[in-house]
Amino acid sequence: MEEPGGSGDGRDGRSPTGGGDPSVHQLRLFLALAEELHFGQAARRMFISQPAFSRQITALERRMGIALLERSTRRVELTPEGRALLPVATAAVEAADRLRQAVELQVRRVSGRLRVGFVGAEAAMPYTQEILARFRARNPESVVEMCGLDFARQVEALRGGEVDAAFLRSPLPAGISTLQLALEPRVVCVPAGDPLLSLQRPVALGDLADRVFVDVAGESVRGWWDHWTVNPRPDGTAVRFGPAVTDLESLLLAVAQGEGIALLPAALRELYPRPGLAYADVTGLPPVAAALAWLPARRDCRGVA
Repeated sequence: MEEPGGSGDGRDGRSPTGGGDPSVHQLRLFLALAEELHFGQAARRMFISQPAFSRQITALERRMGIALLERSTRRVELTPEGRALLPVATAAVEAADRLRQAVELQVRRVSGRLRVGFVGAEAAMPYTQEILARFRARNPESVVEMCGLDFARQVEALRGGEVDAAFLRSPLPAGISTLQLALEPRVVCVPAGDPLLSLQRPVALGDLADRVFVDVAGESVRGWWDHWTVNPRPDGTAVRFGPAVTDLESLLLAVAQGEGIALLPAALRELYPRPGLAYADVTGLPPVAAALAWLPARRDCRGVA
């Protein structure tokens, strides 16, 4: 990646065909645009203004000395050169991320800092508070940093070294060490006034057959969310999914707005008693586990529990 300084003679990182090596930031923007194929959408996704986004892409093309995109008033397409760059840019960004994560991990180990991830309401659970209090009592010099994770990042954050351990919900993939902390039933989260609330009994899975469920974005958590939504159903029927969300707050908002329903841990009934939301008991489903998770290579994280 580009480094400061240089004489421009080709021996200091400057490209013979353009104005210098691309930055990691520019490659990230290019990858976002390659997925969205829309400058406005890609800019919003990367949280920068569209003019600034366009300038960075133009600067990237100038540095590379090639046209990466074909632009028109209606659409954006990758040129053959842009398509050829795509896997290389992906590998470069991933390598930069791995380098940053390795450095951060080493800094945390030296400084005694422990980064603990959590999804949704897991940070507020009694078992989480008990474990963290016990760890702090045993390690008064250590600093515990809590990091909220969206659904799609919960396992990747562990594997990538962004967090040292995480409080998550089952099921978790192979290669992750876990300590089960609790088992609890699922409840169905519905909009206030939903017809399911008028049943004089717990909700059965069959009562949900024709309902739309809020989905979770990200292929990496497809199997995880299928488990939570019981997809497919025992009779082989596929669940009907509505909007896809990235985190618990967005999920609850989607339910409150009538865009779908969700099966969630029973503890959320007490933690999120919000206007526009209601919860109903569900029968016939196995309980779900809460767990502390870490990579097997991080044996020191076993001491958190």
